[in-house]
Amino acid sequence: MSIRRGVTRLGGAWRPKHGLLAVPLAIIVAVTVIDIHTPPTIHLGPLLVAAPAITASFAGAALTGVVAALAVAAQIIVGHLHGGLMTANHQAQIVALIVIGAFLTVFRYVRDRRERRLSQVQSVAVATQHVLMRPLPERIGPLQIASAYIAAEAEAQIGGDLYAAVPAPGATRLVIGDVRGKGLSAIEEAAVLIGAFQGSAYRNLSLPGIVAHLGNSVHWNVAHLAGGEAEAAESFVTALVMDVHHGCPALSMVNCGHPPPLLLRDDRVHTLEVREPALPLGLIAPSESEYEVETFGFDVGDLLLLYTDGVVEARGRDNVFYPLVERVASWRETDPPSLVHRLHHDLLQYAGGNLGDDVAMIAIARCP
Repeated sequence: MSIRRGVTRLGGAWRPKHGLLAVPLAIIVAVTVIDIHTPPTIHLGPLLVAAPAITASFAGAALTGVVAALAVAAQIIVGHLHGGLMTANHQAQIVALIVIGAFLTVFRYVRDRRERRLSQVQSVAVATQHVLMRPLPERIGPLQIASAYIAAEAEAQIGGDLYAAVPAPGATRLVIGDVRGKGLSAIEEAAVLIGAFQGSAYRNLSLPGIVAHLGNSVHWNVAHLAGGEAEAAESFVTALVMDVHHGCPALSMVNCGHPPPLLLRDDRVHTLEVREPALPLGLIAPSESEYEVETFGFDVGDLLLLYTDGVVEARGRDNVFYPLVERVASWRETDPPSLVHRLHHDLLQYAGGNLGDDVAMIAIARCP
């Protein structure tokens, strides 16, 4: 199960419902009828401008122009019945309606054009994210998996957090990481790391070997492709690389400066802290011997949660960080999809829908 913040379609104009379209039409009819039956000294024609203004809020440029034309026609009818069209007052009202209607139509056209372009950009961003981070499968061997990604910018749909899974001898190998910084440079670093991780699956490297390979890939990319940019030259990636073994109730991992995973067992939450965390990836060109593998128990009935620091650094309205351990400990979720869904919803609600950083999370359970 993979959850992503949805993309709101902005391309083109909204398709107005019949109920919405009836509002401006009713205004035109009502103002026209009332104005006809009032003394000539009372002028209600200026109220007709509300019809195209309301239409522009939910319809496209064409329909806005049609409603504006109907409003002008209604004003002409009123003027013809109240003293003729040659009076200065009626001529001024008709000209004003034409100018405002034209302005609203042009405004709606420009807005529709901008929204179509934004929709195209969003489509490219979503496609890029699906290529960069393929959704994790719901089952891999004896493992049940659920994942979620929340971009800090709602319209971006892509950022510097990453996760991926590949097969390893007798295990499923996963990586979750967070690139320092934001923007295109962070996306580039994430793409480099995921490409190196997925491309090395066939080599059957050891866990320290794959971590060293990832570290060298990121370091090489920063050293040779930074282009002299100070921000790119200082880039690094915090990452957690893990083997969840299929044949025994255990997992092995190397933590490179990443937030420790949580293990839910018997209604208690355990933080899987390693004794010696390694440096984040990209700071040096590492060797395999620099990484120490640590093993933890992971049996049937356990629930494992991997996450990026965007979760624990989310702030509520009182400016307090999100209490992940306390929140998870208070729930009774027993499977990955329900845990990810609960955490996804609770985190956005706690932060008021505004996250300061991207968020990635993975929940894993071992099936009987």
